[in-house]
Amino acid sequence: MSDEYLSEHTQLGKTTENIYTYTPSLLCPIPRAMARKELGFEAETLPFNGSDIWTGYEISWLAESGKPEIAIAEFRIPAMSPNIIESKSFKMYLNSFNLSKFEGWGVVEELMTKDISAAAGAPVQVTLLTPQQMLRAGIESPKGTCIDAHDITLEAYLPEASLLQVSEQQVREDVYSDLFRSNCPVTGQPDWATIAISYSGNQIDHASLLRYLVSFRDQAEFHEQCAERIFRDISEQCAPQELTVFARFLRRGGLDINPWRSNVREAPRFQRLSRQ
Repeated sequence: MSDEYLSEHTQLGKTTENIYTYTPSLLCPIPRAMARKELGFEAETLPFNGSDIWTGYEISWLAESGKPEIAIAEFRIPAMSPNIIESKSFKMYLNSFNLSKFEGWGVVEELMTKDISAAAGAPVQVTLLTPQQMLRAGIESPKGTCIDAHDITLEAYLPEASLLQVSEQQVREDVYSDLFRSNCPVTGQPDWATIAISYSGNQIDHASLLRYLVSFRDQAEFHEQCAERIFRDISEQCAPQELTVFARFLRRGGLDINPWRSNVREAPRFQRLSRQ
């Protein structure tokens, strides 16, 4: 995705006015096709299904009496939607509810569903939760084996699929790493994540997988494209029969993004991790 496009069509890297009254036009869609073309994906023949699960922790609006309401929101944007939502515009849109009055939670949920679906170009699921409901949901650990204890050596920090190695042993396993970092393609700010991978097929060498994931440390890509690059590289280099990549990014500006991509239809379990 070109820097020129992002500079021209988004608010990234620009000084913006704070808007605290409901303004759906703040949402800025970015076509997925640009990033997917770079990865060699065509919209009609995507090798995965999935969604981008966003969690909003700073959701607030006014009841008709003027008393503030607060909520935590979960947004599920299908991976097949033509657009992603640029994160700064998403934060500005959510903040625009802060000084607007609404009749009830259902009205806010309906408006967010309508607005975000229109920007994404596909139906989006929005769920508003009270802090108590979020607390009852609890925090979980990633499923499977953490690969972070392996000793590795790296000289470059840009992803290269050839780092991945497999054995002839057939396995079905779940692995994860907490050491992932990439960068915002415009601001350069770091994006931290836990990457969870479930697969079946020839066993992926854990040290080589860790080396590959850590190599993203200087990569400038949006969260969704990172997840799709990981899916593509493991698919092409390791040829698993089944593969799910779940990127659990930490929050910035009150939003975390959790893209998952899979050639298996079943959605992975979603619950907050300790770092989120």
